[in-house]
Amino acid sequence: MFWVARQPLGTWVALHIGDRIDPYLMKATGGRLKVGVAWPTVLLTHTGARSGKKRTTPLAYFTDRGNVVLIASRGGHRSHPSWYYNVLANPEVELWTKGGGGRYRAKEVKGNARKRLWNLATRFYPGYAKYQERAGDRRIPVIVCTPQDE
Repeated sequence: MFWVARQPLGTWVALHIGDRIDPYLMKATGGRLKVGVAWPTVLLTHTGARSGKKRTTPLAYFTDRGNVVLIASRGGHRSHPSWYYNVLANPEVELWTKGGGGRYRAKEVKGNARKRLWNLATRFYPGYAKYQERAGDRRIPVIVCTPQDE
């Protein structure tokens, strides 16, 4: 399944079909069903940088030291995904997966922290390395979401 996701068609399906279907499918099934079946998926609810509208984007994720880590790969596209700009402008986000969720604060990490998390990300999903090749000069951002206490 990882091999399929790394291919241009698999990436297209995830970005154009999964992004539209997964928020509804995951909510309706308690997170049991989704397009990206090979990896854990979180629903990121973020506020539009210009529109101010709430948007929900399904993303692969992993955790590190109690934080949720998101990779703004956009399947190796040469520009950043819109959710990335939204969380930079409005870092207060909500994350939901398998029936649970909460409020988080998103922040892009750089330097050694980015390098460490990027290495973890490529072990979690080797396709990220392929996406970085496709992205050319664009350095794929790593976003860390820290839980916010109620």
